[in-house]
Amino acid sequence: MKSNRRKFIKASVASAASFQIVPRHVIGGQGHTPPSETYGAALIGCGGRGPGTYEGMVRDLPSKLVAACDVQKSRVDGYIRRKNPEAKAYNDFRKLLENPDVDLVAIATPPHWHALISIAAAEAGKDVLCEKPMTRFIAEGRAVVEAFERYKRVFQIGTFGRFGASRSRTSRTIHKIMRSGLLNPNPGVHIKKGGLKLHNWSGKPGLKPQIPSEDLDWDLYCGPSPFKPYVSPRVGGTHRNYWDYEGGGMCDMGQHHFDPQQWIYGKDDTSPVTIEAFAPPSHPDVTGMWAWVELTYADGFTFVMDSAEWGPGYERKAAKQVSLSQLSEENQEKIKAMPDPEPLLTFGEAVKQRKQAGGNPEAAHRAACLLHLANLAIRLGRKLQYDPNKEQFVGDEEANRFVNVPMRSPWHL
Repeated sequence: MKSNRRKFIKASVASAASFQIVPRHVIGGQGHTPPSETYGAALIGCGGRGPGTYEGMVRDLPSKLVAACDVQKSRVDGYIRRKNPEAKAYNDFRKLLENPDVDLVAIATPPHWHALISIAAAEAGKDVLCEKPMTRFIAEGRAVVEAFERYKRVFQIGTFGRFGASRSRTSRTIHKIMRSGLLNPNPGVHIKKGGLKLHNWSGKPGLKPQIPSEDLDWDLYCGPSPFKPYVSPRVGGTHRNYWDYEGGGMCDMGQHHFDPQQWIYGKDDTSPVTIEAFAPPSHPDVTGMWAWVELTYADGFTFVMDSAEWGPGYERKAAKQVSLSQLSEENQEKIKAMPDPEPLLTFGEAVKQRKQAGGNPEAAHRAACLLHLANLAIRLGRKLQYDPNKEQFVGDEEANRFVNVPMRSPWHL
């Protein structure tokens, strides 16, 4: 019995000692998250904005990088080496999405890949934060909206201006005015002047073909876009110079500018009906300069994007901001009595609560549509009429060919 008692005491002491040295983060507790509550996170597109997009996704979420993907091996290897050497490296996003350890996906590829990867991630049961612009053409955006609705996953576009706008009392008041329908007709005009980097992202046509680096999968990089001869500006930030992948300064910076204003003026669920631009003839392959674009909604409200890079004498008309003073005293009281809009959820809050984030798929799609509509008016060189419900141009076969651009086989929506 003494021997058994001695063994019991030794075993108890050893057990207690082993319990005491278990790291606190393994079992959770105040200030510590157990592994069962840690999200497995992944990044697709490791160059340029990739690391920043990833950090924006995991902000306020207990997470760990478990996978990363890029069509250029040196970039994904370098990112994993810096971030987490234990994470798995992939060349093909489809293989990454098969990884059951991945819960969250940050997408920071060029925009011609955004829609297909977002849809595939939703189908695989992942939540997504995607870089702006959301898509390359209009039909892609509608397909993304439908996919995230079908699979009940969280989506957030990588712009955060609307969250700041929603905290402003003035912005909330304008939002309530616009959503109330009491301002009819609507004389409001909002102008954004400059900040689009048109000179930065104006392409040069006719460059001599080059040989891509050995670690770049050029075929997979082109993906659903036309397979073109490789030239170095088609990769990296200057991919914005090519219609095949993005849409110049308008698409690079436009969603940042339009996204918060779209929320403020209550346009998250519709699109303009007329679009007009002042620009020279556009090159079919590369992006270029323009002076201004005017997008008018059915209620008369107008967004004007003035590039401020064209030169003096081409500025668009001054803004007429929406305010309570435009309403009768009775309607002003109605607005003041209306409750404030629901707070917009960040990506992290949406993931935890299983609700849609502030930059939800429909809102993000409508913001991206502004960019596509504006660029089409620039490219086609004429005023366009658009049906925001059918998402088709009115009586314009040529413009409608840009709504759902054919993808290179075998890729399709």
